[in-house]
Amino acid sequence: MKTYSKLVIFVLSIFLLNACDQNYIDGISAVDPGSDESAPQVKVNFPPEGYELQTNEAVASINIDFEVRDDIEIASISLKMDGAEIASYSDFKDYRVAMEQLTYDNVTTGTHVLSVVATDIDGKTTTLNVNFAKSPPYVPLYEGEVFYMPFNNEFREMNSLELATVVGNPGFTGGIQGGTAYAGATDAYLTFPTTGLQGNEFSASMWINLPETITGGAGILVMGPEDTANPDAQNNRKSGFRLFYDNSSGKAFFKVNAGNGSSDTWVDGGDLAKVDPAVTNGWFHIAFTISESSVILYINGEEIKNSAFTGIDWTGCDVLSIMSGAPRFTGWGHKSSIAKMDELRLFNKALTQDEIKTLMLKEESSFYMDFNGDFKESLSGTEATVVGSPSIAYSAGLKGDAYQGAANSYLTYPTAGLQGEEFSASFWMKLPATIDGAAGILVMGPEDTANPTAQNNRKSGFRFFNDNSGGKAFFKLNAGNGTADTWVDGGDPAKVDPSVTTGWFHLAFTISKSNAIFYLNGQEIKSSAFTGIDWTGCDILSIMSGAPRFTGWGHNSSLAMMDELYLFNKALSADEVILMMQDGL
Repeated sequence: MKTYSKLVIFVLSIFLLNACDQNYIDGISAVDPGSDESAPQVKVNFPPEGYELQTNEAVASINIDFEVRDDIEIASISLKMDGAEIASYSDFKDYRVAMEQLTYDNVTTGTHVLSVVATDIDGKTTTLNVNFAKSPPYVPLYEGEVFYMPFNNEFREMNSLELATVVGNPGFTGGIQGGTAYAGATDAYLTFPTTGLQGNEFSASMWINLPETITGGAGILVMGPEDTANPDAQNNRKSGFRLFYDNSSGKAFFKVNAGNGSSDTWVDGGDLAKVDPAVTNGWFHIAFTISESSVILYINGEEIKNSAFTGIDWTGCDVLSIMSGAPRFTGWGHKSSIAKMDELRLFNKALTQDEIKTLMLKEESSFYMDFNGDFKESLSGTEATVVGSPSIAYSAGLKGDAYQGAANSYLTYPTAGLQGEEFSASFWMKLPATIDGAAGILVMGPEDTANPTAQNNRKSGFRFFNDNSGGKAFFKLNAGNGTADTWVDGGDPAKVDPSVTTGWFHLAFTISKSNAIFYLNGQEIKSSAFTGIDWTGCDILSIMSGAPRFTGWGHNSSLAMMDELYLFNKALSADEVILMMQDGL
């Protein structure tokens, strides 16, 4: 064996020497990489363009993931946030490819620009910008709200930012405020843990849109215990609650059942609790409240049935079911609903009827701007266009932040979806210490092409503004019917003295097909006969200035503060104006 091994080695050595002499094997030589012809290619894997970071933390973290490729060699990479460098890279394992990740933990509320700047060894540079935003922390709109699900293209609860568990294939459809809503499907529903949702009192509020035909019963909202004796047809009603409907000759017959720990109580409103989808062929409001003395069912803000009750027991109620009785209330066939649901809110208190009506009213609005950290319209998520330098008065508003006016500054917003045969506005204001001149507050008017630098076409739309009357803000409304304008001038009662009214006060106006009315702090100041508004050419809403469509008399930007701006495609009643005003007190 040893002799054989030496022979093999000898023969192999002779072969290699001959191969080298005859150039069968080349030596290692450098390869010309060619010329550097192109700039680096940059790709950001996360965040994507337009991404919105949702968190209830004031300052949040974001995981940045990007890659850079070059045809020859990468020299350096600079990672920037809003123009300031947050990281740099110059040492790469692969000269042509760099894949990097970074956790950046200083993302504040508002819009941001992430920039990746890559440079190759020839000095060619590529910059890729990605725009993203951090939503302001969700602030519950109502006292006692512990759960809110708006169904805006996801099944997320906003107070916790947790996603519900999805069973089956529910979907999304058009919602009550122009966004999306839950769309029911056969054998489909959501569940959510009940931690933090239970107390001595409880309320639920939601909007429902029934299918054209009611073919059977269905669960809507259930928080009940497991029925271990009947696992396939559960019906333990001794604790928790069950909101559902039965089929009553083609009508949805709504009922509530609640348990006190030993027995259950029925809230059965009879015919008043029946909703005919052939008559009510759109959205309607459902609410119920549970206190230590009663359970009450409301439909469209009206009390349907009040049943005496000794207080709810939550034993074993660890699952909330949404749009089905399953899994805890199926014994009588109350399974999934194919109806639609929107704006589901739960409370750890028993709401009053006025609170329910106010909640309903706000959810019927077509526009809502709370100015909490940004100038975004809350229902659509669309940012207003900012002119000049208005600012956010942090923690200075009624319920958080507020708009702070500045010279030559205002917001504009497109009017699509905001105009109807009727119109109303409700908001709060806080005047500057001195009224120096006139100012526009809310304007939705046409362009005045004949006077482009001093516009004053009042034949359509509306103009709400204040003049300076001896140091007081004199509020007025003007509205056009298409051929002429009407004035709503309340005289002295419409004047607010900033030296007397030093804090927030409420303003509202309504426009119907018969009149236009101005309200101050819930009181009707002036009602003027009006034949109905015309919207021709009114494609811009101006907020806190008359510009650009109402400047002919000097009604430019306001230095005042504004908060809780609501618009409606209906004429609010006097009682509804009071509800809006009282909600801010």
